[in-house]
Amino acid sequence: MAVKKKSTKAKAQEKHAPASPIEGAVKSDSIGKEQGSPEVLKPTDKQGGLDKSSPAKYPTSNATMGSDPDISGDGTDVIKSDGYLEPHRSYFEQRFGRFKRWLGEIETNEGGIDKFSRGYENFGLHITNEGVRYREWAPGAKEASLVGDFNGWDVAANPMSRNEYGMWETLVPNTPSGAVAIEHGSHIKVSFVTGNGERVYRLPAWSQYVTQDLSKSPIYEAVFYNPPHKYEFKNARVVPSADLCIYEAHVGISSPEGRVATYKEFTANVLPMIKDLGYNAVQLMAVMEHAYYASFGYQVTSFFAPSSRCGEPDDLRELVDTAHAMGIAVFLDIVHSHACNNVEDGLNQFDGTDHCYFHEGGRGRHELWNSRLFNYGNHEVARFLLSNLRYWIEEFRFDGFRFDGVTSMMYKHHGIAYGFSGHYDEYFTGNTDEEAVGYLMLANYMCHRLYPGFVTIAEDVSGMPALCRAVSEGGVGFDYRLTMSVPDMWIKLLKETRDEDWDITHIAHQLTNRRYQERAITYCESHDQALVGDKTLAFWLMDREMYDNMSDSSPLTPVIERGIALHKMIRLVTCALGGEGYLTFEGNEFGHPEWLDFPREGNGSSFHYARRQFNLVHDETLRYKYLYRFERAMVHLERRHHWLSAHDQWVTLRHDSDKVLAFERGGLLWLFNFHPSNSYSDYRIGTAWAGKYTVALCTDDTYFLGHGRIDGSVEHFSTPMEWNGRPNYIQVYLPARTAVVLKHE
Repeated sequence: MAVKKKSTKAKAQEKHAPASPIEGAVKSDSIGKEQGSPEVLKPTDKQGGLDKSSPAKYPTSNATMGSDPDISGDGTDVIKSDGYLEPHRSYFEQRFGRFKRWLGEIETNEGGIDKFSRGYENFGLHITNEGVRYREWAPGAKEASLVGDFNGWDVAANPMSRNEYGMWETLVPNTPSGAVAIEHGSHIKVSFVTGNGERVYRLPAWSQYVTQDLSKSPIYEAVFYNPPHKYEFKNARVVPSADLCIYEAHVGISSPEGRVATYKEFTANVLPMIKDLGYNAVQLMAVMEHAYYASFGYQVTSFFAPSSRCGEPDDLRELVDTAHAMGIAVFLDIVHSHACNNVEDGLNQFDGTDHCYFHEGGRGRHELWNSRLFNYGNHEVARFLLSNLRYWIEEFRFDGFRFDGVTSMMYKHHGIAYGFSGHYDEYFTGNTDEEAVGYLMLANYMCHRLYPGFVTIAEDVSGMPALCRAVSEGGVGFDYRLTMSVPDMWIKLLKETRDEDWDITHIAHQLTNRRYQERAITYCESHDQALVGDKTLAFWLMDREMYDNMSDSSPLTPVIERGIALHKMIRLVTCALGGEGYLTFEGNEFGHPEWLDFPREGNGSSFHYARRQFNLVHDETLRYKYLYRFERAMVHLERRHHWLSAHDQWVTLRHDSDKVLAFERGGLLWLFNFHPSNSYSDYRIGTAWAGKYTVALCTDDTYFLGHGRIDGSVEHFSTPMEWNGRPNYIQVYLPARTAVVLKHE
């Protein structure tokens, strides 16, 4: 498939919801046109609660963005390391020119990207000395008013005024005693009169807390969030490691029980396990609020609100802060590729028009996902999305973003029914949505310029050249892309090919097929492979025998023996050879059985498969502990040797008949024998390094439920004779279905 289809899609809701604009936006709908004065967009003097305004929590650059010397070039530096881009030189010049013009216009009209991307300090509800100020952008509305429990839902009580840019504003004065007139926890909406005279109700677009009461309705309600005590961060932000080991997780499923787990439970129960395993980053899915739980968080309805299913915003802050105390960076799965089609509790038809935040007509709809597509070239849409990024960084201290659906964003065809061959004309001759690419360049530039060390990861299947090159060089600016072909390779092998027919050359090629100077996060399986309709790696390997033969007291059947051996080997070779970062989805490190399926109409609203059975790995009578032990040993070995950031990767041997793969990386010599039955004595392997070698890790160790056929105390010494194109060789014993990692002393 050219682009990932979300597992489920949210139904469109036909109800009202409110909105209101701010001051000083843009008259035009596209980049490069005249824009409104930024002078009216001054931060409010806020006090207390979630909306309290404060300086940036992290140091930001004082450089003037538009005149940034880092972007003084013409965007063609990427051609220096890839001569095949030369025919597209003019494309890169034009793309970079558009980016610089857009950045310059933001500087001229908004005071710079730092100020422009702080829209969350001006839009939405904010507590000031005078009262609660509410601002919203809804250019298609003719009237607007703020309603809620505080005014008896009276549309005449708090009308909003509009400026020429479609910004609406109102002030709810404090009570005579000086108290905030809107009570913490009370419900609010914005009411619009649309262009055709219809009165509609919407959730404020910048809502920071929305809740759902399924006993009354599936529709979300906006909540005024102003707790008496806001969470105070105790720990410094973590700069992500150059050797990223990412633990992908969904808070709601992070419990063995059939229910939605909470942020607090994840903090108490899952973070310590992540630290024990050695992972240095956790990537949180489904944080941005989504009305339909079964969408896996990919049908976002409220972009500034953490999912209330799992707790309050301060509970999420505590989770991030606790991870930082453990030295774990926290990444957010950001969804800017599309928005939920819901009307009443989403952004769709926000001001009564078909567009507002989106393209109108067919261009504004994703036919497979049944969702709306942003108009990235619109000034106010760019403000909304860039401010959304800043909000999650500033208010919750996230250290990185995984951008979902980047392929869908970057191409006019969204990757639908389109197979990318890798020919450069597929990227640079008319298929590309230049406004979306420009937005991604701006987003990456902002994140890296204001937050040095911040990480951005692209979910892209197209293989666009220069996607992960710096914006200053003419790239799109991501730090990493996901190696989405690698898990597909493993699943295809397990489904279609006998073990004795595995093509070792093909495996090595797939694992090393990455663009020069563009880093990648590799993985055997993420949440995609765990979804209903597919199986986890362990379940492909062992299937129904996992129900009966994963106890130490049961026979070690051939299926279980093979499954555990290959599970370790596949994860090890992928982590060692497949990229510059490594990712796993929670539970898969210990061979989680079955699949993921969220409660929905089709399964009787069952939570049975919407959970992670961590109890399995804690049960000492079960064999899941062996896979957990191996994962821990593998990740901790990487933490000591840093092969993910090493530049010395060299594949020494790909032997298809012997099923042997050998390579050097990170000062380690990696040996894999995938043959199902053949073991080899005195097997000769070429190596660059002369001297002594000792065993650093072996999948066949009995501690990992291996057979113990490798003596870890044996030392190997090289012979100075060329072999496999290397100046030295060693001779080793390679048992069947075993991997050995040797350390050069």
